[in-house]
Amino acid sequence: MSAETMLAVRTVAATTLDYVRVPRPSAGPGEALLRIDHVALCGTDLHIFEDDYASELPLVQGHELAGTVVALGPGIDEPGVDGLALGDRVAVDPLIPCGQCAACRQGRGNVCARLVVLGCYCDGGLAEYLPVSAERLHRIPDGIPSELGAIAEPVSIALQAITRGRAAAGETVLVLGAGPIGLLATLALRDLGCTVITADTVPGRLDLARDFGAHHTLLVDPTGPFPAEELAAALPDTAPDGPQLVLEATGVPASLTNAVTAVAPAGRVVQVGISVRPTGFPLNLLAFKEIDLLGSRNSQGLIPQALELIVRHPDTVRALITHRFGVQDLATAFATMRDTGQRVGKILIDMPGAGDDGDGTRRDARDGALSR
Repeated sequence: MSAETMLAVRTVAATTLDYVRVPRPSAGPGEALLRIDHVALCGTDLHIFEDDYASELPLVQGHELAGTVVALGPGIDEPGVDGLALGDRVAVDPLIPCGQCAACRQGRGNVCARLVVLGCYCDGGLAEYLPVSAERLHRIPDGIPSELGAIAEPVSIALQAITRGRAAAGETVLVLGAGPIGLLATLALRDLGCTVITADTVPGRLDLARDFGAHHTLLVDPTGPFPAEELAAALPDTAPDGPQLVLEATGVPASLTNAVTAVAPAGRVVQVGISVRPTGFPLNLLAFKEIDLLGSRNSQGLIPQALELIVRHPDTVRALITHRFGVQDLATAFATMRDTGQRVGKILIDMPGAGDDGDGTRRDARDGALSR
């Protein structure tokens, strides 16, 4: 590799990738230059790849990423300043809020009116090097492989939903959907001390939900009624009227109806699954139960807490990674995401500069699978 240029992969049109050599960037004031080691893919990446998202192409994708600090820009070029040093392995918070809008002034930059997200609205991690503001970087703890640093961002999404729902130890929580966010929420809720009931339409996902800590699971028939009797049988004595909190993590409109129907009076429902489709339910459910209906988007600075959860449960989190590709096989990775004939969890992309994971080994994804 030339010292002056680097490889970058641009999505230039729907399902079209362009591998290009571009000038290698440098770290600006307050920035660190990262060698990108790993990028994880999610459903948003697939939508961008298919040009079915608000992003403007061409774009270097990649918002779930981990890298190694190789240079420090002005203002952070003294050892220890801002907690960064050359060689640090870091997870990246990809959100860049404006800092000026009403949401930002409330400390809620995750829903900034002019939010920029690395890899979604500006160039991201599918390049060999990327300059990132030091305040968006969080050191990956020793003993944790760098690949799991790339999973910290989706973990933080699950933690944001839990935070929005004000989950507390001893409560019963129903998680609707056992995709990656639902599974990570299940893990975090169990870690918090909640009784967790996880529901999905796919039996294999429910097997994983139990591995992630679900006390009970519910199989939902997508063409039939919600299994209310099975839910009632799973509720502990501390939640006789229903779960105190429901997290909707599917984005299926009918699932939100199930959530407001199932939640206990005075309970909370958090919508974290995303869809542009409309939903509908009797409005009296909200009023008569006095439900708190809350949205959840991105993460309000929860990458450090995400890394702490990963430290406590590294093997469980690693089980999300079901496929792994080199960046040269990125088109195959996206084709795998679209393949409904196989179970796909998190897909990890290894970038060219990625070395060992801190202990001299290169880890492969473990056996096991789940659907998106």
